[in-house]
Amino acid sequence: MSKLKHLKVETAEGVARILFARPKHNVLNIEMMKELNGQLEKFLDDDDLKCIVISGKGPSWCAGVEVSDHKPEMVHDMIATFNRIFELFDNLEVPTIAAVHGACLGGGMEVAIACDIIVASKKAVFGQPEIKLGFFPPYAAIRLPQLVGPAKAVEICTTGKRYSAKEAQKMGLVSYRVDEEDEFTETVENLVGEIKTSSPLIIRLNKRAVRENLGMDFPEAIEGVNDLFLNTLMQTEDTLEGIKSFEEKRKPEWKNR
Repeated sequence: MSKLKHLKVETAEGVARILFARPKHNVLNIEMMKELNGQLEKFLDDDDLKCIVISGKGPSWCAGVEVSDHKPEMVHDMIATFNRIFELFDNLEVPTIAAVHGACLGGGMEVAIACDIIVASKKAVFGQPEIKLGFFPPYAAIRLPQLVGPAKAVEICTTGKRYSAKEAQKMGLVSYRVDEEDEFTETVENLVGEIKTSSPLIIRLNKRAVRENLGMDFPEAIEGVNDLFLNTLMQTEDTLEGIKSFEEKRKPEWKNR
């Protein structure tokens, strides 16, 4: 297996941790994106996985995509590789957490908003400055309206404005804002700790229940989620173990089946 050049990856106790480590600002180039895609592809097949945490080394979380990779002779490869990131995120069945401690801009912000949860330190800064160089952010154009509404999405994309962690939380991009720097890691780990207590299988079914019914009319959505509950969830050993452990006043012993 080839050694990763721009990422550091660790997996333990059902938690996968990806660290962006391309000095100075973790700017994504094609090589780094391919490394990320390779790791995400592996996680698709890991049935013991409970969540994924993405963090960044250095002053920035991820300050965008390499501008030189946008040149006409490289842009097709770049876009295909970049889009693959979001295809993989869309297929991941476990919660994904972006632990954003600094600048989160352009393509970096697109990766962050692809995650289910963003934890931001007070030094985190968000923005889509592509317009300043004559581009638009493809994934953000799709994802931002879902998160902040179309009007705010247009503002973000057409102004290139940078937003503080407080502003990003107010508009709905950020789930947790940590004002004390020494509490940032603790906040992330507390969140991970909450997720880790549950069965990998039931974690996946909870995320599926949310994702599969987005945009549906209520009658169709409630029928779908009830089918998942009665005919899939209630057939698992872990749900029956959860009931039994509650009645016996003990911690559940998950079987992941």
